[in-house]
Amino acid sequence: MSPARLLLLFVLLLALLLSLSNSLALYVDWLWFGEVGYQSVFTTILLTQAFVGALFGVVFFLVFFANVYLAGRHQPTRYWGTVDTLVLLRFAEPLRRRLGLTIGGVAGILALIAALGGATHWEEYLLFRQAVPFSQTDPLFGKDLGFYIFTLPFLTYLQEWLVGLVLFSTIGAGALYFLTHGIVIGPRTVHVERQARLHLGLLATVLIGVKAWGYQLDAYELLYSRRGVVFGAVYADIHAALPILQGLIALCTLTALACVLFALQAVWRPAVLLGGLTLAVATVGLSLYPEFVHRFQVVPNESMMERPYIAQNIRLTRLAYGLTDVQEEVFPAEQELTAAGLVRNNLTIKNVRLWDHRPLLATYRQLQQIRTYYDFVDVDNDRYVVNGEYRQVMLSPRELSYKNLPSRIWINEHFTYTHGYGVAMGPVNRISPEGLPEFFMQDIPPVSTIALKVTRPEIYYGEIPNDYVFVRTRAEEFDYPSGEKNVPATYTGRGGVTGLSFSRKLVFAAYFGSLKILLSNDILPESRILYHRHIRERVAKVAPFLRLDQDPYLVITQSGRLVWLVDGYTTSDRMPYAQPFGRVGNYIRNSVKAAVDAYDGSVDLYVSDPQDPLIQAYQRIFPGLLKPLEQMPGDLRAHLRYPQDLFTIQSHIYATYHMQDPQIFYNKEDLWSIPKKQDKDMEPYYTIMKLPKGSNAKETPKEEFILLIPFTPAKRDNMAAWLAARSDVPHYGKLIVYLFPKQKLIYGPRQVDARIDQDSAISQQLTLWSQRGSQAIRGSLLAIPIEDALLYVQPLYLSASEGALPELRRVIVAYGNQLRMDSNLEAALEGIFGSGATPPAVGARRAMPLQPAIAAIQPSTTPSVLAKQALEHFNRAQSALRDQDWTRYGDELNKMRAVLEELAKK
Repeated sequence: MSPARLLLLFVLLLALLLSLSNSLALYVDWLWFGEVGYQSVFTTILLTQAFVGALFGVVFFLVFFANVYLAGRHQPTRYWGTVDTLVLLRFAEPLRRRLGLTIGGVAGILALIAALGGATHWEEYLLFRQAVPFSQTDPLFGKDLGFYIFTLPFLTYLQEWLVGLVLFSTIGAGALYFLTHGIVIGPRTVHVERQARLHLGLLATVLIGVKAWGYQLDAYELLYSRRGVVFGAVYADIHAALPILQGLIALCTLTALACVLFALQAVWRPAVLLGGLTLAVATVGLSLYPEFVHRFQVVPNESMMERPYIAQNIRLTRLAYGLTDVQEEVFPAEQELTAAGLVRNNLTIKNVRLWDHRPLLATYRQLQQIRTYYDFVDVDNDRYVVNGEYRQVMLSPRELSYKNLPSRIWINEHFTYTHGYGVAMGPVNRISPEGLPEFFMQDIPPVSTIALKVTRPEIYYGEIPNDYVFVRTRAEEFDYPSGEKNVPATYTGRGGVTGLSFSRKLVFAAYFGSLKILLSNDILPESRILYHRHIRERVAKVAPFLRLDQDPYLVITQSGRLVWLVDGYTTSDRMPYAQPFGRVGNYIRNSVKAAVDAYDGSVDLYVSDPQDPLIQAYQRIFPGLLKPLEQMPGDLRAHLRYPQDLFTIQSHIYATYHMQDPQIFYNKEDLWSIPKKQDKDMEPYYTIMKLPKGSNAKETPKEEFILLIPFTPAKRDNMAAWLAARSDVPHYGKLIVYLFPKQKLIYGPRQVDARIDQDSAISQQLTLWSQRGSQAIRGSLLAIPIEDALLYVQPLYLSASEGALPELRRVIVAYGNQLRMDSNLEAALEGIFGSGATPPAVGARRAMPLQPAIAAIQPSTTPSVLAKQALEHFNRAQSALRDQDWTRYGDELNKMRAVLEELAKK
């Protein structure tokens, strides 16, 4: 067998294997979409890919084949007799005999490439077909913003594709004319036969016409220019680049007419001259002239000449990131907060988060992991009504960690250990006497100390699943450990693909690359295979057009089920003039809330921003996929929260784009920055608090769940403002910024951190903790607005260097120029504001006040007895120090001090 045939056989086998692999993947996906009830999404995407790919492929094949075949059929009217042309004709004759097959093969390969490339643009095609107006126009061309987001991307690809199609056809036809003596290159001249001249002249006319259309599309692309001081079309783009593009369109029109003249009359000089001129203007003019204007005309007068374009950039950037309706209020930051004020805001104090995510996650793993094959991946903030009070809680699901299974055999990973179990949940600010978190829910099976219960604790769908598991098999499925025994489980949910006949087992064995699936006798026809079990993966497959939040969170419903909530974003990088942000693009909306049941894997998508034109377009494309938010169950809707990813993006943009005056924006006179901690931007944090009274006097402030972030002036550390996002109805999604008075110095987070570092008592305590194998961990410094004042709270944790069980040992409170560290938040607040500042928290560890210790001493005690008592307290304090029991250590020192003071009076 010849090498050519071997190569052809290899290519055919490779194509067959790829086709089989793709067919398997499509069938497995078809079954999965049927499981979740969204086969219409699968068929819409697949049929659109097939249609768009076929359309581009067929058109490419027909146009290329017709043009090249026509050139190949050319019969020369005259043979010039040169040696070169005679040699070429020898090659042309065998080609003519197999002309259709040869050209068809080449056209087929190119058409396949065109079809595969076109199929990848299925989403752009659908958005082009289902475009929705924004009802706002761009400032340069007056077109609706929807044109740039929905229409322009597909037109740009279509234009580039047409250029490629006509260019390949022209090159192919020219090559065949050269072979068939239609074009003869002589020593002094080039001879072009009439058929070749007509054909190639018309192709050149079409090519130049398509290129002229491209220049028109390039004019729209000026709205994404990065040339000037802001993103978008600036002075040089509008007064230099745009006229050149318009001139190129005119030159292309003239060149196309010259090509028609060449085709009809064989007059070639105008086409060559105009073509060369067009190429020179495109090459030199577009790159040099606008840059020359920008550098030598605009830059010396930049603030004045760029002013209108800065204004458009500000307006459209604020629109693109949902910042047009930010409510501005003044926060006076008075130093008049009293104990009575704290009592009025008692619920805010009760919900100050003292447990950071990382220390709490490490503590949960030590206290609630139960078995090595369980793991806590993340801790989420949420709020529940607990015993009639609105409480912020930290909740973490106990998931199955397959990498930590005691025996990672195939049966264990895919039949026996199938799911995680239960959750750990506790308040954000409660601590035990040992400095550990208190729990509302804990243990296996779940034990709850509040009214809310978990009735379906199994977690089959989570954040760290494996590829697939089988349920309802002959093998015993593990549910949870109970002492020395394991409790078995039988899956009763509707998740997974059923009907596992021999043929389906064969399909899944091939798809997952495991022959054991086919050979296993434990799999029954009624068994179910659960795959695509990662919650973000499930949502991404159902709604591939969404960008998903990085932090899904678990909710316990009123019926006791566990449901994951995932925020979905519609994004684009095609908003004119809007400043881009990283890889997000320059437009974002939190348009979708996805709910995934942790037990049966059901996926429901709800539209949270129905005003977003992008989500309106996707609702047209995928009817029935997206439900109105009103259809979400009330017990889930009560736990919707403003997403942290979106708020982080908005806060970074708002730090610059709160300045709406172009001159102030240009000079960066009021530029803000997000405070940094260890060279990283401070993260936004959730809290329950009562927002200060603003301009809306009719609204009675009450505690609500908000997300906030402070701002400081650029290159300075004092406070400038803080931004809050509201999560509770009826104010969900509203943004409020509170501005600090510029004439008053308000300490920022870094300044408070520096004051803590400089406090001698705190430094001594941290130094003491860092000795004898311990490590002091400073938690997040939280700024807590209370009425018209600002309070800073920072927890301190103690962890053994060789262990991973952080204990919350101290809380630091800063208010104005006052700083206090104590064993808990209530005690620290009382140290600043006096007794009665807060009601005592039930179960919270409290430092022993000094006055009760003095009152406990009998006045008639003799000096010798007092001396013995002081020595006893000293010895107990030393014992507590050796045990690192800092609470008992402080209490004993207080008692010893009281005894010594009484002794001094004697």
